[in-house]
Amino acid sequence: MPTTLAPWQQRIHDQAAAALDAGRLGHGLLFCGPAQLGKRAVAERLAARLLCDATDTPRPCGACRGCRLLASGAHPDYRVVSFIPTKDGARLRTEIVIEQIRQLSEQLSLTPQYGGAQVVIIDPADAVNHAACNALLKTLEEPVPGRFLWLVSANPARLPATIRSRCQRLEFRLPPRDEALQWLQAQGHPAGAAEEALDAARGHPGQADDWLRGEGMALRREVGSDLDAIAQGKRTPLETAQRWTADEHAALRLRHAADLAVARAGERLTDPARTRSLAAWFDQANRTCDLLRTTVRADLAVVELLMAWRAGAARPDAKARHDGAR
Repeated sequence: MPTTLAPWQQRIHDQAAAALDAGRLGHGLLFCGPAQLGKRAVAERLAARLLCDATDTPRPCGACRGCRLLASGAHPDYRVVSFIPTKDGARLRTEIVIEQIRQLSEQLSLTPQYGGAQVVIIDPADAVNHAACNALLKTLEEPVPGRFLWLVSANPARLPATIRSRCQRLEFRLPPRDEALQWLQAQGHPAGAAEEALDAARGHPGQADDWLRGEGMALRREVGSDLDAIAQGKRTPLETAQRWTADEHAALRLRHAADLAVARAGERLTDPARTRSLAAWFDQANRTCDLLRTTVRADLAVVELLMAWRAGAARPDAKARHDGAR
């Protein structure tokens, strides 16, 4: 659990904590908003507040039995439901299944072992499959005092409306740019790098931080260089597609490619035909990214996309040569 919440996280936490202290916090909560904005962190901090034994110090105190058990991962009244291994143990499941929801329902029906509260967090809640959603709905429809069921989701629209309607929503939104930049610099990132990454991440500080700590920004520059080389005939779509899909970063490369297409469209507002071409390619890049989640061969899907990029880049040059010859 993070020791310090980001400013936008702290605001939501404080509002929810005030509702909790006033007895206005519902049995079911839906923490929703873009990924990597700290929804799970806020849910965990609120759980710590509920499960803390302190009465005369700020909660969570970090020193009582409840706080120590929570920190060690052994609190019997707290549970996180997420992806579990497949039966053969080779990988994690891609959805949350009914057996998991039944187990949490059984837990919430029991008397808390410590204090008067039980907390279950489901993350990501939009991964609960159809059969499990029916069991989850039953649990939400039969609340028990002191039992809290909190759903964390970056894609709440994927949840059935019947489940969403039975939860209070805590909405996470992108913070103001100045606040995001200050936070990124507080994480140790230089000002220039923070601005570049925040612009690339469309104002998303969590995404920018992740890219700065990992390979995200280097991949973005690589993608831009590759697109230029393909347009100039210095690199082939096939070779580039094979390299883009050779590791686990294929989807991120496609996201960067789509974003760069949008940026270049913005630079060519005086060329409506080129702008429309880039907009169409942006849509194609997003569809290709979706194809990566299917059984379609990734390199074939990406090579088709990059061939379209090369063809689109060639058309304005051909038109210029034609106009110049007249």
